[in-house]
Amino acid sequence: MTTADIMFAQPGNPESFRDHEYDTRTILWALLAAILIHLVVAFLLAAFSGVFSPSVPFEEKPAELTFVDLSPTSASKNSAFMETDESKKAPEPKDKTFESNANSIGASELAAVGELPLPSQEGTARPLMDFETHPYSLETKGAQPQQSNAAPQPKQMTAPQPAPITAAEQFALLTQKPTAALEPSTAASQAQSAYRRMKERSRISGNITSRGISAVNALGTPLGRYQKIVADSIGSRWYVYVEQKRDLITIGTLRLRFDIDRSGQVKNLKITENSSNEAFANVCVQSVLEAHLPPIPEEVANTLPPEGLEVDGLGFIIFPNR
Repeated sequence: MTTADIMFAQPGNPESFRDHEYDTRTILWALLAAILIHLVVAFLLAAFSGVFSPSVPFEEKPAELTFVDLSPTSASKNSAFMETDESKKAPEPKDKTFESNANSIGASELAAVGELPLPSQEGTARPLMDFETHPYSLETKGAQPQQSNAAPQPKQMTAPQPAPITAAEQFALLTQKPTAALEPSTAASQAQSAYRRMKERSRISGNITSRGISAVNALGTPLGRYQKIVADSIGSRWYVYVEQKRDLITIGTLRLRFDIDRSGQVKNLKITENSSNEAFANVCVQSVLEAHLPPIPEEVANTLPPEGLEVDGLGFIIFPNR
Protein backbone atom coordinates (compact mmCIF):
# COMPACT_ATOMS: atom_id res chain seq x y z
CA MET A 1 0.00 0.00 0.00
CA THR A 2 1.39 3.41 -0.97
CA THR A 3 1.48 6.60 1.06
CA ALA A 4 -0.90 8.24 -1.36
CA ASP A 5 -3.54 5.61 -0.66
CA ILE A 6 -3.22 6.24 3.07
CA MET A 7 -3.43 10.07 2.82
CA PHE A 8 -7.03 9.91 1.38
CA ALA A 9 -8.41 8.69 4.67
CA GLN A 10 -6.51 10.98 7.03
CA PRO A 11 -8.76 13.56 8.83
CA GLY A 12 -6.08 16.22 8.98
CA ASN A 13 -5.91 16.54 5.17
CA PRO A 14 -6.42 20.28 4.05
CA GLU A 15 -8.04 19.28 0.78
CA SER A 16 -10.73 17.33 2.68
CA PHE A 17 -11.60 20.44 4.78
CA ARG A 18 -11.87 22.68 1.73
CA ASP A 19 -14.18 20.22 -0.02
CA HIS A 20 -16.37 19.93 3.07
CA GLU A 21 -16.53 23.72 3.49
CA TYR A 22 -17.53 24.14 -0.19
CA ASP A 23 -20.28 21.54 0.13
CA THR A 24 -21.65 23.29 3.25
CA ARG A 25 -21.77 26.69 1.57
CA THR A 26 -23.46 25.19 -1.47
CA ILE A 27 -26.18 23.59 0.67
CA LEU A 28 -26.76 26.83 2.62
CA TRP A 29 -27.06 28.93 -0.53
CA ALA A 30 -29.46 26.36 -2.00
CA LEU A 31 -31.63 26.53 1.13
CA LEU A 32 -31.63 30.34 1.09
CA ALA A 33 -32.55 30.36 -2.60
CA ALA A 34 -35.40 27.89 -2.01
CA ILE A 35 -36.76 30.00 0.88
CA LEU A 36 -36.55 33.17 -1.20
CA ILE A 37 -38.38 31.53 -4.11
CA HIS A 38 -41.16 30.34 -1.79
CA LEU A 39 -41.53 33.81 -0.30
CA VAL A 40 -41.78 35.41 -3.74
CA VAL A 41 -44.39 32.88 -4.91
CA ALA A 42 -46.46 33.38 -1.74
CA PHE A 43 -46.37 37.16 -2.14
CA LEU A 44 -47.46 36.96 -5.79
CA LEU A 45 -50.34 34.63 -4.92
CA ALA A 46 -51.53 36.95 -2.16
CA ALA A 47 -51.25 40.03 -4.38
CA PHE A 48 -53.08 38.67 -7.41
CA SER A 49 -55.62 36.27 -5.85
CA GLY A 50 -58.24 39.09 -5.64
CA VAL A 51 -57.81 39.89 -9.35
CA PHE A 52 -58.33 36.42 -10.73
CA SER A 53 -60.84 35.04 -8.19
CA PRO A 54 -64.57 35.81 -8.72
CA SER A 55 -65.86 38.72 -6.61
CA VAL A 56 -68.40 37.95 -3.89
CA PRO A 57 -71.70 39.78 -4.53
CA PHE A 58 -72.50 42.51 -1.97
CA GLU A 59 -75.82 42.07 -0.23
CA GLU A 60 -77.65 45.39 -0.33
CA LYS A 61 -79.46 46.48 2.77
CA PRO A 62 -83.10 47.03 1.93
CA ALA A 63 -84.20 50.63 1.99
CA GLU A 64 -86.32 51.68 4.85
CA LEU A 65 -89.25 53.83 3.74
CA THR A 66 -91.96 55.60 5.75
CA PHE A 67 -94.86 54.71 3.46
CA VAL A 68 -94.07 54.52 -0.24
CA ASP A 69 -91.18 55.24 -2.56
CA LEU A 70 -89.95 58.77 -3.05
CA SER A 71 -90.90 61.25 -5.71
CA PRO A 72 -88.39 62.45 -8.32
CA THR A 73 -90.27 65.77 -8.53
CA SER A 74 -89.19 69.08 -7.08
CA ALA A 75 -89.56 67.76 -3.53
CA SER A 76 -86.31 67.07 -1.73
CA LYS A 77 -84.66 63.83 -2.79
CA ASN A 78 -85.42 60.93 -0.45
CA SER A 79 -88.26 62.88 1.17
CA ALA A 80 -90.83 60.84 3.06
CA PHE A 81 -94.61 61.11 2.72
CA MET A 82 -96.50 63.13 5.31
CA GLU A 83 -100.28 63.46 5.07
CA THR A 84 -101.65 67.03 5.10
CA ASP A 85 -105.20 68.00 6.02
CA GLU A 86 -106.68 69.63 2.91
CA SER A 87 -108.32 72.29 5.06
CA LYS A 88 -104.88 73.41 6.27
CA LYS A 89 -103.02 73.56 2.97
CA ALA A 90 -100.67 76.51 2.56
CA PRO A 91 -98.49 78.18 -0.07
CA GLU A 92 -95.46 76.30 -1.32
CA PRO A 93 -92.87 76.08 1.47
CA LYS A 94 -89.30 77.26 1.06
CA ASP A 95 -87.92 74.08 2.60
CA LYS A 96 -89.43 70.98 0.95
CA THR A 97 -88.61 68.44 3.65
CA PHE A 98 -91.56 66.08 3.12
CA GLU A 99 -93.76 65.06 0.22
CA SER A 100 -97.51 65.32 0.70
CA ASN A 101 -100.94 65.55 -0.87
CA ALA A 102 -100.96 69.32 -0.19
CA ASN A 103 -98.51 72.08 0.72
CA SER A 104 -97.83 72.92 4.35
CA ILE A 105 -95.39 75.23 6.09
CA GLY A 106 -93.57 74.07 9.21
CA ALA A 107 -94.54 75.47 12.60
CA SER A 108 -94.18 74.36 16.19
CA GLU A 109 -96.30 74.94 19.28
CA LEU A 110 -93.28 74.59 21.59
CA ALA A 111 -89.65 75.64 21.42
CA ALA A 112 -87.37 73.41 19.35
CA VAL A 113 -85.91 70.66 21.53
CA GLY A 114 -85.03 67.91 19.04
CA GLU A 115 -83.06 67.23 15.88
CA LEU A 116 -85.72 65.90 13.50
CA PRO A 117 -87.46 68.27 11.01
CA LEU A 118 -90.68 68.12 13.05
CA PRO A 119 -92.60 70.40 15.40
CA SER A 120 -92.35 70.07 19.17
CA GLN A 121 -95.58 69.38 21.06
CA GLU A 122 -97.05 67.56 24.03
CA GLY A 123 -99.11 64.43 23.47
CA THR A 124 -99.31 60.66 23.86
CA ALA A 125 -96.08 58.66 23.75
CA ARG A 126 -96.82 56.48 20.73
CA PRO A 127 -94.83 55.62 17.58
CA LEU A 128 -96.88 58.02 15.43
CA MET A 129 -96.62 61.59 14.18
CA ASP A 130 -100.14 62.97 14.65
CA PHE A 131 -100.39 66.72 15.18
CA GLU A 132 -104.01 66.74 16.37
CA THR A 133 -106.68 64.56 17.96
CA HIS A 134 -109.98 63.61 16.32
CA PRO A 135 -112.10 60.44 15.95
CA TYR A 136 -112.29 58.50 12.73
CA SER A 137 -115.14 58.87 10.26
CA LEU A 138 -116.12 56.61 7.39
CA GLU A 139 -117.44 57.24 3.92
CA THR A 140 -120.96 56.12 4.74
CA LYS A 141 -123.23 59.08 5.37
CA GLY A 142 -124.51 59.23 8.91
CA ALA A 143 -121.72 57.04 10.30
CA GLN A 144 -120.98 57.98 13.90
CA PRO A 145 -117.37 57.45 15.03
CA GLN A 146 -116.70 55.91 18.41
CA GLN A 147 -113.61 55.65 20.56
CA SER A 148 -112.02 52.41 21.73
CA ASN A 149 -108.67 50.74 22.26
CA ALA A 150 -108.07 50.30 18.53
CA ALA A 151 -105.94 52.87 16.74
CA PRO A 152 -107.25 53.85 14.27
CA GLN A 153 -110.73 53.11 15.62
CA PRO A 154 -113.33 51.36 13.43
CA LYS A 155 -117.00 52.32 13.26
CA GLN A 156 -119.48 50.39 15.35
CA MET A 157 -121.12 47.80 13.12
CA THR A 158 -124.23 45.67 13.55
CA ALA A 159 -123.00 42.87 11.31
CA PRO A 160 -123.08 39.34 12.83
CA GLN A 161 -119.91 38.01 14.36
CA PRO A 162 -117.95 36.05 11.69
CA ALA A 163 -116.54 32.59 12.29
CA PRO A 164 -112.80 32.24 13.05
CA ILE A 165 -110.63 32.37 9.93
CA THR A 166 -108.68 29.25 9.08
CA ALA A 167 -105.15 28.99 7.70
CA ALA A 168 -106.60 28.01 4.32
CA GLU A 169 -108.67 31.20 4.23
CA GLN A 170 -105.62 33.28 5.05
CA PHE A 171 -103.70 31.64 2.21
CA ALA A 172 -106.60 32.37 -0.12
CA LEU A 173 -106.53 36.05 0.84
CA LEU A 174 -102.82 36.25 0.09
CA THR A 175 -103.10 34.52 -3.27
CA GLN A 176 -106.42 35.77 -4.66
CA LYS A 177 -106.44 38.37 -7.42
CA PRO A 178 -107.57 41.86 -6.40
CA THR A 179 -110.92 43.04 -7.64
CA ALA A 180 -111.04 45.35 -10.60
CA ALA A 181 -110.18 48.98 -9.94
CA LEU A 182 -112.83 51.63 -10.05
CA GLU A 183 -112.94 54.17 -12.81
CA PRO A 184 -110.60 57.11 -12.08
CA SER A 185 -113.50 59.52 -11.61
CA THR A 186 -115.17 57.20 -9.13
CA ALA A 187 -111.96 56.61 -7.18
CA ALA A 188 -111.16 60.30 -7.12
CA SER A 189 -114.55 61.15 -5.65
CA GLN A 190 -114.07 58.35 -3.14
CA ALA A 191 -110.74 59.86 -2.03
CA GLN A 192 -112.51 63.19 -1.36
CA SER A 193 -115.25 61.58 0.73
CA ALA A 194 -115.90 62.11 4.44
CA TYR A 195 -113.40 59.41 5.40
CA ARG A 196 -110.58 60.29 7.76
CA ARG A 197 -108.55 58.14 10.07
CA MET A 198 -108.50 58.48 13.83
CA LYS A 199 -105.69 60.65 15.19
CA GLU A 200 -104.33 61.28 18.66
CA ARG A 201 -101.72 63.94 19.32
CA SER A 202 -98.26 62.42 19.56
CA ARG A 203 -95.50 63.62 21.83
CA ILE A 204 -92.90 65.00 19.42
CA SER A 205 -89.53 66.71 19.85
CA GLY A 206 -88.38 68.46 16.70
CA ASN A 207 -86.16 71.27 15.43
CA ILE A 208 -88.74 73.56 13.79
CA THR A 209 -88.36 77.04 15.28
CA SER A 210 -91.28 78.89 13.67
CA ARG A 211 -94.13 79.14 16.18
CA GLY A 212 -97.69 78.23 15.30
CA ILE A 213 -100.03 75.25 14.90
CA SER A 214 -97.97 72.09 14.51
CA ALA A 215 -97.05 71.38 10.89
CA VAL A 216 -94.09 70.34 8.74
CA ASN A 217 -92.55 71.72 5.58
CA ALA A 218 -94.20 69.58 2.91
CA LEU A 219 -94.69 69.98 -0.83
CA GLY A 220 -97.88 68.73 -2.45
CA THR A 221 -97.04 66.58 -5.49
CA PRO A 222 -98.94 64.29 -7.89
CA LEU A 223 -97.35 61.29 -6.22
CA GLY A 224 -98.27 62.59 -2.78
CA ARG A 225 -101.91 62.99 -3.84
CA TYR A 226 -101.95 59.43 -5.19
CA GLN A 227 -100.45 58.16 -1.94
CA LYS A 228 -103.31 59.82 -0.08
CA ILE A 229 -105.85 57.99 -2.28
CA VAL A 230 -104.11 54.68 -1.51
CA ALA A 231 -104.10 55.34 2.25
CA ASP A 232 -107.77 56.40 2.31
CA SER A 233 -108.97 53.46 0.24
CA ILE A 234 -107.18 50.92 2.43
CA GLY A 235 -107.96 52.65 5.72
CA SER A 236 -111.70 53.01 5.10
CA ARG A 237 -111.96 49.23 4.68
CA TRP A 238 -109.63 48.41 7.55
CA TYR A 239 -111.86 50.12 10.12
CA VAL A 240 -114.89 48.12 9.05
CA TYR A 241 -113.09 44.76 9.00
CA VAL A 242 -111.48 45.36 12.40
CA GLU A 243 -114.87 46.09 13.91
CA GLN A 244 -116.39 42.96 12.39
CA LYS A 245 -113.65 40.76 13.90
CA ARG A 246 -112.84 42.72 17.01
CA ASP A 247 -113.28 39.71 19.32
CA LEU A 248 -110.78 37.67 17.28
CA ILE A 249 -107.84 40.04 16.97
CA THR A 250 -105.20 40.87 19.55
CA ILE A 251 -103.11 43.97 20.14
CA GLY A 252 -99.98 44.34 18.06
CA THR A 253 -98.45 45.75 14.89
CA LEU A 254 -98.47 44.41 11.35
CA ARG A 255 -96.52 45.74 8.39
CA LEU A 256 -96.96 44.97 4.70
CA ARG A 257 -95.06 45.58 1.49
CA PHE A 258 -96.53 45.41 -2.00
CA ASP A 259 -96.39 46.97 -5.46
CA ILE A 260 -99.12 48.89 -7.25
CA ASP A 261 -98.88 48.53 -11.02
CA ARG A 262 -99.85 51.27 -13.45
CA SER A 263 -103.42 50.01 -13.70
CA GLY A 264 -103.89 50.27 -9.91
CA GLN A 265 -103.66 46.55 -9.18
CA VAL A 266 -101.90 45.30 -6.02
CA LYS A 267 -99.05 42.87 -6.70
CA ASN A 268 -96.44 40.95 -4.67
CA LEU A 269 -98.14 41.42 -1.31
CA LYS A 270 -96.07 40.21 1.66
CA ILE A 271 -96.31 40.44 5.44
CA THR A 272 -92.98 41.74 6.77
CA GLU A 273 -93.88 42.01 10.46
CA ASN A 274 -96.74 40.78 12.67
CA SER A 275 -96.77 40.98 16.46
CA SER A 276 -100.55 40.40 16.58
CA ASN A 277 -102.33 37.22 15.51
CA GLU A 278 -103.51 35.51 12.32
CA ALA A 279 -106.97 37.07 12.42
CA PHE A 280 -105.46 40.56 12.44
CA ALA A 281 -103.19 39.61 9.54
CA ASN A 282 -106.24 38.52 7.55
CA VAL A 283 -107.99 41.83 8.24
CA CYS A 284 -105.01 43.86 7.02
CA VAL A 285 -104.39 41.74 3.94
CA GLN A 286 -108.07 41.84 3.00
CA SER A 287 -108.12 45.64 3.37
CA VAL A 288 -105.29 45.99 0.85
CA LEU A 289 -106.49 43.40 -1.65
CA GLU A 290 -110.00 44.83 -1.78
CA ALA A 291 -108.96 48.48 -2.02
CA HIS A 292 -110.28 50.09 -5.21
CA LEU A 293 -107.30 52.02 -6.53
CA PRO A 294 -107.37 54.13 -9.70
CA PRO A 295 -104.61 53.81 -12.30
CA ILE A 296 -101.45 55.67 -11.43
CA PRO A 297 -101.50 59.07 -13.17
CA GLU A 298 -99.29 59.14 -16.24
CA GLU A 299 -97.12 61.96 -14.90
CA VAL A 300 -96.36 59.80 -11.86
CA ALA A 301 -96.14 56.45 -13.67
CA ASN A 302 -93.48 57.79 -16.06
CA THR A 303 -91.16 58.41 -13.11
CA LEU A 304 -91.60 54.97 -11.54
CA PRO A 305 -89.85 51.66 -12.30
CA PRO A 306 -91.61 49.09 -14.53
CA GLU A 307 -93.15 47.26 -11.57
CA GLY A 308 -94.96 50.43 -10.52
CA LEU A 309 -95.20 52.06 -7.09
CA GLU A 310 -93.57 50.24 -4.18
CA VAL A 311 -95.32 50.45 -0.81
CA ASP A 312 -92.92 49.25 1.88
CA GLY A 313 -93.65 49.32 5.60
CA LEU A 314 -97.38 50.16 5.56
CA GLY A 315 -98.31 49.67 9.21
CA PHE A 316 -101.50 48.73 11.07
CA ILE A 317 -101.57 49.02 14.88
CA ILE A 318 -103.98 47.92 17.61
CA PHE A 319 -103.03 49.62 20.89
CA PRO A 320 -103.79 48.20 24.37
CA ASN A 321 -106.17 49.95 26.76
CA ARG A 322 -104.49 52.75 28.66
